[in-house]
Amino acid sequence: MDSSLSFHTPTNNAISQPEQPPPPPPPPPPPNSHSPPALLVPKPEPFWASDHDDIGDELDLFTEFNRVTELFHLAFGPTNVVLPPYSFGPQPASPTCSDPLPAADVHSAVQEHPNSLSSTSDASRAIVPVEDLTVSVAPPRKQSRQKELVRVMGLSVREQAQLRETVRRTRLVYDSVRVYTAVEEERRVAALAAAAAAREAAREAEIKEEQEEEKVVEGRTRRLRGDLRAAGLMRERGLWLNREKRIVGAIPGILVGDLFLFRMELCVLGLHGQIQAGIDYLPASMSSSGEPIATSVIVSGGYEDDSDKGEHIFYTGHGGQGKNSSKQVADQKLESGNLALERSMHYGVEVRVIRGMRYEGSASASGKVYVYDGVYKITQCLFDKGRSGFGVYKFRLSRVEGQAKMGSAILKEARSIRRNEMESNTVRCLSADMSNKKENVPVRLFNDIDDDRDPLNYEYLARTSFPQFVFHQSGNVTGCDCVNGCGDGCFCAMKNGGDFPYTLQGHLVKGKPLIFECGPFCSCPSQCRNRVSQKGLKYRLEVFRSLQTSWGVRSLDLIQAGTFICEFSGVVLTREQAQLFAMNGDSSIYPNRFSERWAEWGDLSQVDPKYVRPSYPSIPPLDFSLDVSTMRNVACYMSHSSSPNVLVQFVLYDHNNLMFPHLMLFAMENIPPMRELSLDYGVADEWTGKLSICN
Repeated sequence: MDSSLSFHTPTNNAISQPEQPPPPPPPPPPPNSHSPPALLVPKPEPFWASDHDDIGDELDLFTEFNRVTELFHLAFGPTNVVLPPYSFGPQPASPTCSDPLPAADVHSAVQEHPNSLSSTSDASRAIVPVEDLTVSVAPPRKQSRQKELVRVMGLSVREQAQLRETVRRTRLVYDSVRVYTAVEEERRVAALAAAAAAREAAREAEIKEEQEEEKVVEGRTRRLRGDLRAAGLMRERGLWLNREKRIVGAIPGILVGDLFLFRMELCVLGLHGQIQAGIDYLPASMSSSGEPIATSVIVSGGYEDDSDKGEHIFYTGHGGQGKNSSKQVADQKLESGNLALERSMHYGVEVRVIRGMRYEGSASASGKVYVYDGVYKITQCLFDKGRSGFGVYKFRLSRVEGQAKMGSAILKEARSIRRNEMESNTVRCLSADMSNKKENVPVRLFNDIDDDRDPLNYEYLARTSFPQFVFHQSGNVTGCDCVNGCGDGCFCAMKNGGDFPYTLQGHLVKGKPLIFECGPFCSCPSQCRNRVSQKGLKYRLEVFRSLQTSWGVRSLDLIQAGTFICEFSGVVLTREQAQLFAMNGDSSIYPNRFSERWAEWGDLSQVDPKYVRPSYPSIPPLDFSLDVSTMRNVACYMSHSSSPNVLVQFVLYDHNNLMFPHLMLFAMENIPPMRELSLDYGVADEWTGKLSICN
């Protein structure tokens, strides 16, 4: 056997192995270390409940994070599961970690297993075997992580696409619940503030008591976090992925460069199972060999002795840090996560690397985003004196070759482009702003493939051009009379079914057949929460030459899920006009043909059994097209995809004609910088008999 892990087909019965003497224990580790905190997700009440007074008590469970990982798994893991045991060859004399350890002959440390990732649907959570993609019984709710290690290999292109779609839909549910929670919080805080104000007016003599009430309101506001609520609710519904097996190496459906705003989402997807600890591992108490095995690490520079060179990392082990400090105050021990990393190096088990980076597009209080950068081999383990004079374990991680470009490197590259620091790129930048200042921010045109400059041949049209009869047929348009901004119960809220379509931060709460924004007939100011899409482009987009799709669109900024991107603009044509234009070559976009992806954003059917798909306000079948033969904007160059990351939402604001809405584009997921934006243009209809994509 070579030094790498070998595989066999897993069975349901334990395989008896000859008893072997345990390896000698490691040298006594230094004192004053601590184990990494365990993952504890509070069980939230349903998000649709009206009483949230116990939210603070639920989130107080996170004070238990200092519990040892092994204790958590003993408490929540299965107690009667029998799995194929590890079978080990000759063991080294002692894992001293002073030099790279020779690998042992490992017979069955990791299972090769196709059934490693669950797929979800509206009806059930299906398990997708690699062999035949058949469906089996859904797992139980609140399933604990299992202890069988597997590596997924040999997936076909079709299987990879299906698993990618599973991940995409899981993230869609997570972000939808997270954004909806923000609306709940807004209402709760508003109700508490209103109650406090009413009591203050009625009892002016008790000002001190009211001030204390305001402090309570602020405290509850801080403790109610949408990322925690979303994760807890999805765990309650059994929607967390990769709970059946512990996957070693790359996880199918998660791509190098995928970006996450919150660490809880890493837990939901099974990419990293610890909410606080930087090392995720199978603990010794759950291992048949009695040895821990590390599967992933988060590199965020939290230790002063870390050294990150991208392809090569010196990762400092855990323990020995002072409270709320990155400085060492004690020697580290070879235990828990540190021992797991050493054992993974010993057996040649690679680890996933997620980088935590400070980024201006982050939505978290820490200002960080988390980027998956692929798998790394642990090639060296040293115990050395750190900067503060205490002993630390240093693990050298080297990136496995043949992977896609690191997402963290792409983030830095996009930041350099925004700051005009990459002079070499300016050679292929055909235009610093192809919109000619018609947009709020510049739109770059970039081509490093050939000399094609076609997008410069069109007049840039920032907003859709409607014929005058559209405004004349709108009837008597009335607006709200909210002078200081719209609030609950205003006229425009009633037009949208009683709720505002956006959060205070401008995120789309859920897709609807049609959204009414405040317009020129309303008294509310320009910063009103109900004026999101009409404000125009805010992300720095780039039209680029693509070998796959001729032209494509990507962003130099991080685009958060649920946020507005831009309008899909063109010159509006009636059916009769479109048929005449089609005789000379069809270059039109047909709004009635776009797939109803808006229904997927905010779909809470998997977590809320009472969820009903929005049907109000309803609109008649759209009977117009957008001509983009001479005038168009950046959206016209977005490519088609059956798994898009951008949706089309119909919006009205400057007129009231239901037959001619604006086509507003919103992000369906967190889109990292330099990743291509895509739309689902739908299928052909009776107008043209074909799918016409203008690029």
